[in-house]
Amino acid sequence: MRQIYLDYNATTPIAPSVLEAMQPFLKGHYGNPSSTHSLGRAAHEAIEDARSKIAGLLACDSQEIVFTSGGTESNNLALKGVMFSGQPGVGHLVISAVEHPAITQPAKFLERLGYDVTIVGCDEHGVVSPAAIEKALRKDTRLVSVMHANNETGAIQPIRQIAEICHGKGILVHTDASQSAGKIPTFVDQLDVDMLTLAGHKFYGPKGIGALFVREGISLEPANHGASQENGMRAGTENTPLIVGLGQAAHLASRGMDEATKSITRLRDRLSDKLLNAIPELIVNGEGANRLPNTLSISFPEVGGREILRRIPEICASTGSACHSGGLVESATLEAMGRTQEQVAGTIRLSCGWHTSEEEIDRASSLLIDAWEVLVTSVH
Repeated sequence: MRQIYLDYNATTPIAPSVLEAMQPFLKGHYGNPSSTHSLGRAAHEAIEDARSKIAGLLACDSQEIVFTSGGTESNNLALKGVMFSGQPGVGHLVISAVEHPAITQPAKFLERLGYDVTIVGCDEHGVVSPAAIEKALRKDTRLVSVMHANNETGAIQPIRQIAEICHGKGILVHTDASQSAGKIPTFVDQLDVDMLTLAGHKFYGPKGIGALFVREGISLEPANHGASQENGMRAGTENTPLIVGLGQAAHLASRGMDEATKSITRLRDRLSDKLLNAIPELIVNGEGANRLPNTLSISFPEVGGREILRRIPEICASTGSACHSGGLVESATLEAMGRTQEQVAGTIRLSCGWHTSEEEIDRASSLLIDAWEVLVTSVH
């Protein structure tokens, strides 16, 4: 049975040229980037080349890129780095109701330490209003963090408008662009953000590597203390092979984004149209929002998404609920959008990628429709 992979928002396969770029640094070029001999210099130069490629993806200065172990660490560094840089336990943080746990959990941790946290809701399309953010701001607000594009619905947030409001009051802005980087433009000056998170495995790079853009002049308390790597913001010997892979992935994304966007949008819309034609009662979550080109979140009526996917092991996709560390966690995003428990339970997220074919889209739509029809018949 050939698998149909429609879970690109969860992770992507490593691109062949990314793997090829990493290979020398897993074998002969094993020097410590901080060493001054030839092997160390080779590793250092490779890291700086990767840093420049990521800076190219974000249209920023290469020295504003801090390498991390991934999106989660980047988000933790941004939130804790800002809040810890001031008086302990004093200050206000604003996040949105549609954030990934890599934002909501650090925010809860900060709250336990005495910091104030405000969670701003969204509309029925999953979009956070700049006016709602403005209303949540206080004199002691130090940071606002709103994701660029939602991992479940693909809804793109009005980051620039939010940033303009915050900067008018001297408040820093961070955006988690883990889902958007490599798929749509994430130029930091266009977004007007002070910090931006990206994760390599979301755009055909390796897992375990990411980066945080930190605008020049912003001071963060390091998440871990040690030597002075990454401008003193992230101590520890750099993981040269993964950094090189991330740089190559950024290069590929920069070069092929426009073409990929057109083809993937067409595939996403083809899948959506086929499903809606067969099941008009389907809800497309975030349909009224500007969305990522590859993401389709749909709520099937009367039947659970898990039950549908259980009948179709051929399809690799995610449901409207996420399973973290073995525990079932309902979708905070869909609930914030006003979806009922039945609609949340009936939701499946289908996300396309570079390797998705038209034949796979047609096969997947047919399998999903057939599974729903069988299950809804059994309900009645």
